[in-house]
Amino acid sequence: MKIKDLTEEDLETMGYDDIGYLILKESGKKMKINDLFKEICHILNYDESSFMDHITDFFELLSTNKKFVMLDNGYWDLQTKHKPVIVIEDNDDDEFVEPEEDDTDEQPVSDDDEDTTSGEDIFYEPDETDDVEDDDLADLVVVDEEDESNL
Repeated sequence: MKIKDLTEEDLETMGYDDIGYLILKESGKKMKINDLFKEICHILNYDESSFMDHITDFFELLSTNKKFVMLDNGYWDLQTKHKPVIVIEDNDDDEFVEPEEDDTDEQPVSDDDEDTTSGEDIFYEPDETDDVEDDDLADLVVVDEEDESNL
């Protein structure tokens, strides 16, 4: 369907977004919102005051309608003409790095070299002589650079 084939009655029943869709489809090029809405106002025989009164409504229609996409520098176009660009950023600083092979001669571990400790020696259990509550940093003194010269 082309805009020039539509009757005045058809155009009056259409929404701004439908007319804008037809304009962008027929022209095949992107347009700024003001230029696009001026074209709509020209087709509907609106005056300049109507343009100023309804431009915000038109912007809201374009913004919420999935048929349209806003491009750089305020241009609008049909969504079907543009493929979405998906950028996946890897913010993981702890990337796995394959370890390099070591050229040193390694001796294979034999069964005789294995740790022969029993399970009871693995965990540390403090006894009564350990002073757990004693703070190792209690006697620590912080010295400023100015104070250091007075020492």
